[in-house]
Amino acid sequence: MTIQTSLGRTSLRRRNFLVSAAAVAGGFSLGMRLPVGDGAAHAAEVKEINAWVVIHPDDRVVIRIARSEMGQGTLTGLCQLVAEELECDWKKVTWEYPTPNENLKRSRVWRNFSTGGSRGVRESQQYVREAGAMAREMLIAAAAADWKVPASECKASESVITHPSGKKTTFGAVAAAAAQLEPPKQVKLKDPKDWKIAGKPLNRLDTVDKVTGKQIYGIDLTMPGMLVATVRACPVIGGKLKSFDAARVEKMPGVKKVFAIDGNAVIVVADTYWNARTALAALRTEWDTGKLAEVQTETITAMLKEGLTATEAFVGNKVGDAKAAIDGATKKVEATYSFPYQHHVTMEPMNATARYTPEKCEVWCGTQNGEAAMAAAAEASGLPVAQCDVHKQLLGGGFGRRGRADYVRQAVLAAKQMPGTPIKLIWSREEDMTHCQYHPTTMCKLTGGLDAQGNLVGLHVRISGQSILASLLPQNLQNGMDPVVFQGLMAGGVESAYGYTVPNLLIDHAMRNPHITAGFWRGVNTNQNAIYMECFMDELAEAAGQDPLAFRLKLLKPKWAAVLKAAADKAGYGKPLPAGHFHGIAQVMGYGSYVAGVAEVSVSSDGALKIHKITAATNPGHVVNPAQIERQVAGSFAYGLSAALYGEITVKDGAVEQTNFDSYNLMRIDEMPKVETVLAPTHDFWGGVGEPTIAVAAPSVLNAIAKATGKRVRDLPLMHHELKKGA
Repeated sequence: MTIQTSLGRTSLRRRNFLVSAAAVAGGFSLGMRLPVGDGAAHAAEVKEINAWVVIHPDDRVVIRIARSEMGQGTLTGLCQLVAEELECDWKKVTWEYPTPNENLKRSRVWRNFSTGGSRGVRESQQYVREAGAMAREMLIAAAAADWKVPASECKASESVITHPSGKKTTFGAVAAAAAQLEPPKQVKLKDPKDWKIAGKPLNRLDTVDKVTGKQIYGIDLTMPGMLVATVRACPVIGGKLKSFDAARVEKMPGVKKVFAIDGNAVIVVADTYWNARTALAALRTEWDTGKLAEVQTETITAMLKEGLTATEAFVGNKVGDAKAAIDGATKKVEATYSFPYQHHVTMEPMNATARYTPEKCEVWCGTQNGEAAMAAAAEASGLPVAQCDVHKQLLGGGFGRRGRADYVRQAVLAAKQMPGTPIKLIWSREEDMTHCQYHPTTMCKLTGGLDAQGNLVGLHVRISGQSILASLLPQNLQNGMDPVVFQGLMAGGVESAYGYTVPNLLIDHAMRNPHITAGFWRGVNTNQNAIYMECFMDELAEAAGQDPLAFRLKLLKPKWAAVLKAAADKAGYGKPLPAGHFHGIAQVMGYGSYVAGVAEVSVSSDGALKIHKITAATNPGHVVNPAQIERQVAGSFAYGLSAALYGEITVKDGAVEQTNFDSYNLMRIDEMPKVETVLAPTHDFWGGVGEPTIAVAAPSVLNAIAKATGKRVRDLPLMHHELKKGA
């Protein structure tokens, strides 16, 4: 990406920006890393100490947060880190979003706007802490200059600066003077053991506005003169629009305009959403779906099954000669698992409000990537990036879906039809369900070899299925291979590495891509990979005649083993349980963190499953807000267990069959187990929190079900299985 500065304004080649911003999506980002700008040119425009910290005369502290808040708590966590180094009064902290346009003008001083892959805190922590520390030093320097004393003799605490002589002032009193100072070149950050704000279970900054109804989400937004639009795209993804009868609905109540976009969708604009939706329902459309209409769930399944035995595959992890070791093993164990398409099911359907003029295009929406949304607005409007902006709203659910900006593009195209008029585009729940970017479907054949002593001597893991990068970011494939497929199974690195030491190992992928768009979904490929690996580890342990925990601990590297043992100890694994209750275990490393789970379940004589409790241990390196981590763990289990119990997107005649919550069920509150969280930070790295633990929910429950029933479930969702003891 090239940034050129001329006459104090930043210009950017639109095509380069669009390509760069498109390289960031949902649950997996390949973020752009550019130098931080100093922001000095804007000091006169905005009353700020630096780009992150604004202090009002009454000592109110506004912390600017570039990452998106969607219920995960990143906003509060980042504010805690800034406030910790700033030494401000936490009770006076508020927050605001900068816009991606301002970020570009200021040489991307706020850096990455993408929020996904559990990167919000771990990839921002260094520079936001530095921002807080720099602001503190500038405030102290301003006070010291006024008092004519060395700054080294002054200290800050609770938004108050003091000197041993008894002099005292507040942040608000010296903020204007501090804003004129040159930022320090280097700052020393606190040792986490000395934290007073970070590391503490503080209440979230966004909770009160949510419970009082003050918080505005994108779908709530109103503007003077605003009209509302809704859209219907071809039911078969990849199909085209042949014709539509606009005259049939143009005279219906409230309808302002009816038009086609992108050759595959129709939009109705009206005075209210109800009138727009009613007219769209009455609109006659004809679609061209071609051979895509021949695709069924059964044909996709057959495609994946073929890949399990294909001779060609991308190798993601290889040690020794797995096939030879398995062939020479005393006992051979084999199993095939599968994982269906999953929907994101955000409570707030996709929506965006756009206002277009020939001079400027603005968008108001919930997005996980403000810069990608701005790129989509620029492309759809035809305006330079510098003439576009996105005003982020809090998200009513993201889970990776709002990393894409297709709904933003549609809103801008609608706004272009009526220049100067704000147009709020709302997807119906049906449109949202049938035009998602779904968690990819895969199958996995696992083959293991055991020696006479029950040691694992060889393991081959063959994944067959869809590639997210091939669907969304083909330019990021590596010689045709999608490394994201191997999350949780990788040879090394800090992102999602394989924790077992196996002398002969082969993990490969036969890429098979149906026409259904695959996308990033909370936990991404770590989810099914943990199911495949952790359920098969139980099968191997059973074949070896060993306890599943002991079998794993012999193979696991230290940090993986430590977190699994922490979960097992807390859950009382191996100790007597109530009659009919059984434990199942699972572990994985994902998003830079080590996690493990122990599920306690029972299955009644008539096959009714009850998940009583899941104990989860996590080592994210550092803990910024322990209460929020506990909520994240519980939330991830609600999400992951919903998928395990009910989640399944099926295809008929090329189109997604599920259209609403009557056909895509979610776990109810009475089904939610008790969640017990064990925090085991080792304080030597920064890992993610929002996504890793979801991956151990399903395999720990599946392993417990196998113990309870004697039946191994190898394909989800569980709603298709009769869970009877001995079945």
